[in-house]
Amino acid sequence: MRNTARWAATLGLTATAVCGPLTGAAVATPAAPASLYAPSALVLTVGHGESAATATPERAVTLNCAPTSSGTHPAAPTACAELRGAGGDLDALTARGDVLCTREYNPVVVTADGVWQGKRVSYERTFANECVKNASATSVFAF
Repeated sequence: MRNTARWAATLGLTATAVCGPLTGAAVATPAAPASLYAPSALVLTVGHGESAATATPERAVTLNCAPTSSGTHPAAPTACAELRGAGGDLDALTARGDVLCTREYNPVVVTADGVWQGKRVSYERTFANECVKNASATSVFAF
């Protein structure tokens, strides 16, 4: 009986000594990514002025488009759909052709900062007035 207990203890200690470092290595490996989508989250601002450097933001919203549409943007699903359709290119958002605006010059600047499908985005555009902005920027900057 004594030999059986001694062999069991020896085998248990040997297994712990051999397999212990292997389990530590498994814990040290990097974890799998938490999600399978690239982040798409933007902070959008609107203000009056010639450029973002001189304009004070009057309104700002957040827009998250992955995995689902969310944020403080009032029309997040529509804005995300338009951005997806443009491939995230804010310059590619098309203007509505059925809007007539005055020639008043009261510049409005819009900005977008964040990430789109994992790539850094920094966008700024100045419109002649609020009407031109609303006609050109679709629902992304309509807040």
